[in-house]
Amino acid sequence: MAIVVGYVVTPEGRAALRRAAEEAQVRSTKLIVVNSSKGGSAFTPEDAQAFDAELNDIAARLAAVGVEHEVRQLVRGNEPAQDLVEVAREVNADCIVIGLRRRSPVGKLLLGSIAQQVLLEADCPVLAVKAD
Repeated sequence: MAIVVGYVVTPEGRAALRRAAEEAQVRSTKLIVVNSSKGGSAFTPEDAQAFDAELNDIAARLAAVGVEHEVRQLVRGNEPAQDLVEVAREVNADCIVIGLRRRSPVGKLLLGSIAQQVLLEADCPVLAVKAD
C-alpha cells in the first residue's frame, strides 16, 4: 500500500506534498510523488531539467525526514488526473492527495478540473488540500 500525491511546482502542489508526507509518516507507508505533464512542444528540455532538479530536491527532503518514497516524473501524453489514477491503481494506493486552487465556475467549465476528474475516477479516497 502507498499514498500517491500529485505534485506541481505551485503553492497548492507544495501543500499537497506536505500533507501527503505527514500521512505517509502517520500510516508508516510509502509515498509516491507523481509529477505529470502531457509533454509536447511546449515542454522544453529546460523544463525537464527544472522539474528534475525540483524532484531531486523533494526526494532528498523526504529521505532526510525518513519517509519511504518514490518520485515519478511522467511525460506520456496523458492528462495529469489520468496518470494519478493509474498510478494509484497500480500500487493499490490507500489514498491520493491533491492540491486545490480556487477557480471561478466559468473557469472550471471551460478548463475542466483535474481535481474533479481524480475525485470521480479514483478507486480510493482522495484528500484535497488547499494552499496555506
